[in-house]
Amino acid sequence: MMQNKSDNRKACDAVDLLDVLLDQDNCEPITLTNPTGREIDFEQIAVIPHNVGDERFLFVILKPLDKIPGIDDDEAIVFRAASDNLGNTILTAEEDELIAIDVFNKYYDLLEEEAKQKSKGGKK
Repeated sequence: MMQNKSDNRKACDAVDLLDVLLDQDNCEPITLTNPTGREIDFEQIAVIPHNVGDERFLFVILKPLDKIPGIDDDEAIVFRAASDNLGNTILTAEEDELIAIDVFNKYYDLLEEEAKQKSKGGKK
């Protein structure tokens, strides 16, 4: 489980991680704290709603800006968004490889669809 750095601030000053992730104008790195207390900066790639069975979850694809052992420089990580017992958004690295692959595939499909839309718009 990783938490947004802002979770360490006073509750009245804290910005919920979900608000940051859904802010289309946000260009700042996402700083998460791992369970050992290490802060890691990520570039946000995508926020993907995705069904797992009959349930719908929100997944986030983040690319580490800091070196993480076992993660290549050109790789990204799929996180599942959830709420803790205080209602704060937390991210947990998706451990089910098939779900992570499905999320990446959905992201690639969205990129392909966006490219098709742009090419149709450019031909007018």
